[in-house]
This record gives sequence, structure tokens and C-alpha cells, in this order.
Amino acid sequence: MLTDVLDWLRGLPPAGLIAAAGLLVFGECTLGLGFVAPGETGLFILGTTVGSVPEFLLMWSVTTVCAIAGDSVGYLIGWKLGPKLRQTKVVRRHGADGWDRTTDVLRRRGALAVLIAIFLPVLRTLMPAAAGTARLPLRKFLPAVVVGAAAWCALHIGIGVAAGEAARRIEKAVGAGSWIVLGVVVAVVAVVIVVRRRRAKAQEANDAKDAGDATR
Repeated sequence: MLTDVLDWLRGLPPAGLIAAAGLLVFGECTLGLGFVAPGETGLFILGTTVGSVPEFLLMWSVTTVCAIAGDSVGYLIGWKLGPKLRQTKVVRRHGADGWDRTTDVLRRRGALAVLIAIFLPVLRTLMPAAAGTARLPLRKFLPAVVVGAAAWCALHIGIGVAAGEAARRIEKAVGAGSWIVLGVVVAVVAVVIVVRRRRAKAQEANDAKDAGDATR
């Protein structure tokens, strides 16, 4: 069952898979889509379709370019609209505290904060626009984005490749019980995503509480 699913994914048009990966990452890196469809999950799933080094390099190259482009668009949105973004429904509903924290850290830490935020849930989606709002110089923002985007895409595609290969090997060993492997893989991915997001939200709540106490 598991290899049937993976083979079905690999049987889809390669150009379509690459385009889907690029669009997903581009949306993740601009303001909004990352709250609905985390890009790392999509790259993990699409990474299972990669079966050779050239395929990996192609998907990695396309997604890295799309991530850089998405971050750049988000940066320009933040630069143009500035504090108005803080009042949008997307930010207020999903990450107002994260927005404030990200903007503050970007002002204080600059390029290092950009590089770190790329690997953190919630903050990754907010970071580009927040960097523009914080007026972080493009000469500091862009190099950090290039390095971070390349590493972020390679990491999650690589995880997908490893998971897909491991699943095929395990299925050969367990035979008819392969559906259990599929369930475990999906459950682990879901738990990791939920835990990461809950930790991020808990950290945002703590920071907001500390900020409130400091103003008293």
C-alpha cells in the first residue's frame, strides 16, 4: 500500500511536481499561506518522489529560487505597507504577538535573526514582511535569505527522500503490514508539526506576558 502511494506520486508529471513544490514554497514565504499549508510539510511529501541526485538538485534549485523570490516579495510588502500589516486579519488572527516579537528581534539582531527565523514555524511566514517593516537593509536581508532558503529547502526535501526510501525498504520487510508504516509516518509528521507550532505559540504567549509585566 505504501509503495503504491509513493509510486503514484512518482508517476505524476515531473514538471507538475516541481511546479507544485515551487508554488507551495513561494506561498509559504509570502504573508498568509504558511498559516494554512506549511511549506515544510509539502516539501517533505514531494521529497518522497525524488529518486536520483539530478531530481533532487532540480527540485532543490527550483524551490530555493521560489523561496528567495517569496521572501523578497514579502519584504517589499512589509517595506511598502509597514505597520498597517499589524492590523490585518491574517496577522491578528494567527500571529500578532509573533509579528511584534519578530519585528523587534529583526531590529536588534538583523541578518542573524532572518537566518534563524527561516527555520521556525509561524516566524518563517511572518519574517519577510516583518523585516521590511523593521526597515532591515536589503544588503543584510538578501544574503541571509539566500543561505537560509537553500538550507531550508535542502533539509526538508532531504527528509522526504530519506523517508520515502526507508518506507520502501520497510515495506519489503513487513509485506502486508505496510499500511501501519504509512500510518506511523503520517502520525509522526503530524505530531512534529503540531508540537512545533504549539511551542511557538506558547513562546509568543510568554513573551507577551513578559512584555506586559515589564510595562507595569
